[in-house]
Amino acid sequence: MATSQKLTDHFLSCTICTEVFDKPCTLVCNHTFCRKCIVNYTKTRPEAISAKSLLCPFCRKMTKVSAPERPVEEWADDVKPIFLIQGLLDSFGPGSKDTTNCTYCQEHGETTVAVAWCSVCDDALCEKCTGAHNRIPSFRHHDVTDLSGEVKVKGKRKAMCKEHKQESLEFLCQDCKKAVCQKCCILYHRKCDAVVTITSQMVTMKTELTEMKKSLSKKEGETKLRVKEQKLQEQRERDHYSLMKSHIHSACQKVIDRAKKKERKLLDRMEDISHKHIGQLKADIKTGEMSVLMYQHQTELIDQALQSECDMDVYEMYQGCEAGDVEAVRDADLKEGGRIASVTLRQDSDKLSKALDDLQLGEIEVLYESVLDLKATPVLQDTIDIRVADDRSKPIPSDVTVLVVNDIDTVVVTDFNNRSVKSFYTSNNQPGHSKLLLDRSPYGITKLTHDQVAVTVPATKQIVTVNVKPDLELLTTITTSKQYRGITSLTPSTLSAGSQPPPCVDILDMTGNVLRSIRTRHKGNNIFQYPNFLSTTRTGNILVSDWGTKCVVCLTPEGDVVFSYSPTGDTALSILRVSQVPTQATSWLQTSVYTESSI
Repeated sequence: MATSQKLTDHFLSCTICTEVFDKPCTLVCNHTFCRKCIVNYTKTRPEAISAKSLLCPFCRKMTKVSAPERPVEEWADDVKPIFLIQGLLDSFGPGSKDTTNCTYCQEHGETTVAVAWCSVCDDALCEKCTGAHNRIPSFRHHDVTDLSGEVKVKGKRKAMCKEHKQESLEFLCQDCKKAVCQKCCILYHRKCDAVVTITSQMVTMKTELTEMKKSLSKKEGETKLRVKEQKLQEQRERDHYSLMKSHIHSACQKVIDRAKKKERKLLDRMEDISHKHIGQLKADIKTGEMSVLMYQHQTELIDQALQSECDMDVYEMYQGCEAGDVEAVRDADLKEGGRIASVTLRQDSDKLSKALDDLQLGEIEVLYESVLDLKATPVLQDTIDIRVADDRSKPIPSDVTVLVVNDIDTVVVTDFNNRSVKSFYTSNNQPGHSKLLLDRSPYGITKLTHDQVAVTVPATKQIVTVNVKPDLELLTTITTSKQYRGITSLTPSTLSAGSQPPPCVDILDMTGNVLRSIRTRHKGNNIFQYPNFLSTTRTGNILVSDWGTKCVVCLTPEGDVVFSYSPTGDTALSILRVSQVPTQATSWLQTSVYTESSI
């Protein structure tokens, strides 16, 4: 009995889906799986996809596929099962037995139509034999399938004990957290305090599973929102990088245009000088040629005088030459002024090379989230006076954050005294600012997205969201149950905010609903008194700057303390009096900021 079932359980079942092989394929390591199962597993392993191979979940060996250019879903189509597995499936697998007639009746020479199939006994049963089968106590919990009609309907599955093969698993040992049969309870769990029936725990288990399902569905939704926001951010960053490339090309083109302008100017100057110099040389050549003709003419005249038999002709020629007419003409011809002697081009290669080295097309600055380099030396880049023309009181910048909106660095400040949120930026080399008035004084601020911030308004128990363009625009007003001061964004759909009184750190959704509250003495620890400022670490934990205990506390979103650090000396946390608060855009309640990596 049950030979076929044992073969199916131990040799013909896929270890991934735990069902009988469906289109089995045997890998090079001789492990066999369903085609669909091994393909789905391979798709989750990037190293297998890169290697164009099927990956065995057991031994991690890779099986090269014959056509890696085909879709991954088709990679296992050409991988066949070994002969033994296929033979066992053909002999003992689904459909290998005759389910038309009752097996027991056939043994007695009768032919009766089968209406059920026992997968444990590996027999087909007629209606009468099915009733007899079910009345046998040891067969009562066998897996019986209804064969009436054309469709096989699976009966209620009973899990059987691996040690006591004929006993079903009906009990649950809550101490050992294990499902057991009646014999196991008697033999191995007599000393356990909580052994109950599985049926009695169904309501509790289903309730917990339902809650778990809700939690998973919620996390799924949050993750989808986060992925959607990340995709939007990816596109924004692509556009941002494209714009930066355009700016670099533009700056380079300006340099090239100026260099070409200097080149044209230098070439024009060279052409002017060369035209003048070549002209002078041509004039010299013409004058020389005329002088040669004149000298030839004078020579001919002297020859004629010498050949003349008239003494008077010789005398007149002699008298003319003695007066220096020829030399005078020669001196006049050779006398020139303002001549170009030579032209040279001086190029200072070192100076040109240095100028190119010093050429600044721009500078790439990278800002990393929640990363603090304690060894770096702070350098003051700029100071912003947050006082604007229509302020009625001396500004108190209670909190500050920085955004980059359309490639414009924008500083956003909460001004406690003037009941406003302010933004400061420089656009087209011109400084600009924006002011958003609120009903009451704002306090904490946090960045939600690349162009949105959330601001706490303790007096009215509100959190407002503001769009930064970089000019400010009020988006939504969230009503809360507490007066929150410090605030930080955990995920695109959750916030963390600090309250006093009562002193606590709450996890909120974007409607102001409290999802979790971390109290002063959470899990037996006195962790904070006045959580005024909050920030999120790169690992998703919450940093709390608490001026009551003068320490920095790092908490997980579940409320566990990662570390608590109390700086002393020059780095000690402090709170200033209002009269001492500067009007520059700097946070005035704390003097030190820490991350997990800095402790």
